Amino acid sequence: MTRNRITAAVRNWFAGQDFVEVETAALQVSPGNEAHLHAFATEAHELTGQSATRYLRTSPEFACKALLAAGEERIFDFARVWRNRERGALHHPEFTMLEWYRTAAPYDLLMEDCHALLILAAETAGTGQLRFRGRICDPLAAPQRVTVAQAIERHAGIDLLSTLDAGGETDRAALAASAAAAGIRVADDDSWADIFSRILVEKVEPHLGIGQATVLCEYPVSEAALARPKPTDPRVAERFELYACGVELANAFGELTDVDEQRRRFEIEMTEKSRLYGERYPIDEDFLSALAIMPPACGSALGFDRLVMLATGASRIEQVLWSPVSEIDR
Repeated sequence: MTRNRITAAVRNWFAGQDFVEVETAALQVSPGNEAHLHAFATEAHELTGQSATRYLRTSPEFACKALLAAGEERIFDFARVWRNRERGALHHPEFTMLEWYRTAAPYDLLMEDCHALLILAAETAGTGQLRFRGRICDPLAAPQRVTVAQAIERHAGIDLLSTLDAGGETDRAALAASAAAAGIRVADDDSWADIFSRILVEKVEPHLGIGQATVLCEYPVSEAALARPKPTDPRVAERFELYACGVELANAFGELTDVDEQRRRFEIEMTEKSRLYGERYPIDEDFLSALAIMPPACGSALGFDRLVMLATGASRIEQVLWSPVSEIDR
């Protein structure tokens, strides 16, 4: 019931900010083009006898950006999304993604939106604290803002930016050596991205959002496939993630609108996906066509179930879902 109250409060908050709620299609030509995202596929059959593979979306992002290209300026979507190969205390194969987009706005404004939603969820739940497995976060406290490079230097003793060239290209050998020196396991077939992810998970994330929320910003541009580079430093992107109680809650971008660069990044991601998992997803050409006429914008995706978890003190995501997906029998 608290989930229902938070849902209603969030809708009212967005209405007060002059947003339009949209409902985008769940079946898509492409579920997204990130190497480590896994989708559910189905076969669509037309009365003409034609058939084609369609995917349950992993995010409403492509459809929302098409709506921005069509003229919408402020939109949000309480989107049901699906991700395969994900199950755990904070992961569920079907969950709710709250996404919102602003045109003609700086991406820093999304940080203020995120903070407002933390406060709103806590107040609606009747609590002064966000909680997860013994970790506490004060939603009223201003979030700490720290760059990825600063966080990795602080918690792992690694100079991340020294492993990037002026354009953001990565030096795998340099990062591997630094990670090994910090006591982090590095496998021979690990890519730069694999090592980067392990550093974040093992050394950085446990320290984020404790006592106050953390905005972890300025991700390396190679780790922000849909975000535009920071104007003053092309090594990093206008991307941030919001953490509370050590839990990643939101992922936000200053949106990339360079079609050729977006296609290049998608191809890199799908090549890596093919290398790791032996499969790749199609690139949605309609999305790229829309991107070519999309105005400058910023957008955020927030795991709504996780927000409810922290506001209610739940320890597993199933506790805040009306009808969890049954686990596979072992």
